[in-house]
Amino acid sequence: MNTPARLGLYAAGLAALFAGAYLVSGAVVPASAVDDWKDEAAPEHEDMGMETDTEDHGGHEADPVRGLAIEQDGYLLSEVAAPTTVGAEGTLAFDITAPDGTALTRYTESHEKELHLIVVRADGAEFRHVHPEFDGETWSLPWSWDQPGTYRVFADFVPGDADEELDVTLSRTVEVTGDYAPRPENPVTRTASVDGFEATLTGDLAAGATTELTVEITRDGEPVTALEPYLGAWGHLVALREGDLGYLHVHPEGDDPEPGTTSGPAITFATAAPTEGRYLLYLDFQVDGQVHTAPFVLDTEGAGPTEPGDATDSPASDSEATESESPHGHDGTEPSHDDN
Repeated sequence: MNTPARLGLYAAGLAALFAGAYLVSGAVVPASAVDDWKDEAAPEHEDMGMETDTEDHGGHEADPVRGLAIEQDGYLLSEVAAPTTVGAEGTLAFDITAPDGTALTRYTESHEKELHLIVVRADGAEFRHVHPEFDGETWSLPWSWDQPGTYRVFADFVPGDADEELDVTLSRTVEVTGDYAPRPENPVTRTASVDGFEATLTGDLAAGATTELTVEITRDGEPVTALEPYLGAWGHLVALREGDLGYLHVHPEGDDPEPGTTSGPAITFATAAPTEGRYLLYLDFQVDGQVHTAPFVLDTEGAGPTEPGDATDSPASDSEATESESPHGHDGTEPSHDDN
């Protein structure tokens, strides 16, 4: 057979082979199935993005975290002036600018104050809740640092110039120099010992849902029924997401207390955790005119490597949660930081 004939037979064989393969592939994977795969794959790719803090989980929409930016709804937090070294006495001061670019001068009282200042070290080891003075343009108060590190300074307020009531939380970071010793991982902690009081937290956090948390206060094993109104409630709870310190909505349950009345031993809060993870909680409560701060650490249900019971009974955890031995505190217990 001559060469042209051989090439012709070879080409014909290849054509037959490809035709057979095409027929087999059509029988095994129909074109309609390929189209279905394309349709099903599109939503999967869309769902691969990061979850947002307002995503609906199981029919419950979580409140978004706040306090992760210097600006919200047009309101801007200036740089925070403060001492930069441990032990240096000075002033912490800042301004807030309104959406029109001028200084915000009107505020609406919320929890009996026009502005709440929350200062937390990045690892949660240091916490203060204070109320600076306002001179018509600048907020300020005497200040010094007990420990070095990176701090988040939150300004939580309701602007008085808005057409509708807005809850605004702005924040900036402040660096404090010194011999820094980071705290180890925050273990899950449901009990805290502070100034002779024992605070025990019950309830769970659930990502994407609002749940109830209850703290019961005892002293020497007896229920404390002499809780006094503080900031318009029986207690004030700050919740921060570990890591980025996202600021959560926490609302006290029940009617507002009347001045001069007492209550106890339980305080209940409605708390919305926007995402799974670990959260740092700080409860302020008042007895005999003195404010005490009890810190807790909780995981959302099913999140985190530590079981809630692992750290609850640990002496080390109780020691860390004791205000007199730990850096957690409130200006009511630190005379050098006035609560105005």
